[in-house]
Amino acid sequence: MILLSFDIEEFDMPMEYDRAIAFEEQIRISVDGTRKILRMLADHHVKATFFCTAKFALSAPEIIYQIVDEGHELASHGYFHSRFSNDHLLSSKITLEKISGQQIFGFRMPRMMAVNNDELQKAGYEYNSSTNPTWLPGRYNNLGLKRTIHQTGKLFQLPASVTPLFRIPLFWLSFHNFPLWLYKILCELTYFKDRYLNIYFHPWEFTDLNDKEKFGFPGYVSRNSGSGMLERMDNLITDFKSKGYEFGTISEMLKIKEKVSEKIFAI
Repeated sequence: MILLSFDIEEFDMPMEYDRAIAFEEQIRISVDGTRKILRMLADHHVKATFFCTAKFALSAPEIIYQIVDEGHELASHGYFHSRFSNDHLLSSKITLEKISGQQIFGFRMPRMMAVNNDELQKAGYEYNSSTNPTWLPGRYNNLGLKRTIHQTGKLFQLPASVTPLFRIPLFWLSFHNFPLWLYKILCELTYFKDRYLNIYFHPWEFTDLNDKEKFGFPGYVSRNSGSGMLERMDNLITDFKSKGYEFGTISEMLKIKEKVSEKIFAI
């Protein structure tokens, strides 16, 4: 199964490059990108998993309603994108469930940082997708971690997909910078070996990031953003669907049964 997932959050990444960006602008850019993603997924009749911060959900609940109404899975991306404590695991889950009316099964730590598995289980999660099992200079070295799906206690661990040989990451930066034909080959090699593909992106990638004065991004971040990103993603999905590859949510692949409660719109 092809697992597309999107981390929807406050767009605070420019701050990593010493650029100030107002909170309202952070939310606006993420909302704009998420709407483009949802239109694209609807056109292709593809379902995906959206890892969302509670702060974003509280700031743009109409996007959360749309995600759920269109049959996608909602999961937790923490309470804030740049601040974390263990109590956020439960509080973000409760907040997202209250807004969406959808039971929250999964968690992904912002920036794919480490998170305590015991604390995740205490908070009631059933899977964790917080590991990129590769080496990313200046960020993490996870070459010693398991590359494919496994369990820690009762918790499913679903790392981001990397190739079987050399652990080449297939995450968003690779999608922006590899020639698309090469990215597809690497994805298919991984898919046939692992029988699934878990790749993740962000809504802000679907907006134009080339204003270096505003965002401060180097070329390897802004390359193929905006319309280029939409075209490449449309091409990828079209190609994979033409070959009969099935798309679905993470909970569907893990066969976690969803329980939906009545939506509560008053927060």
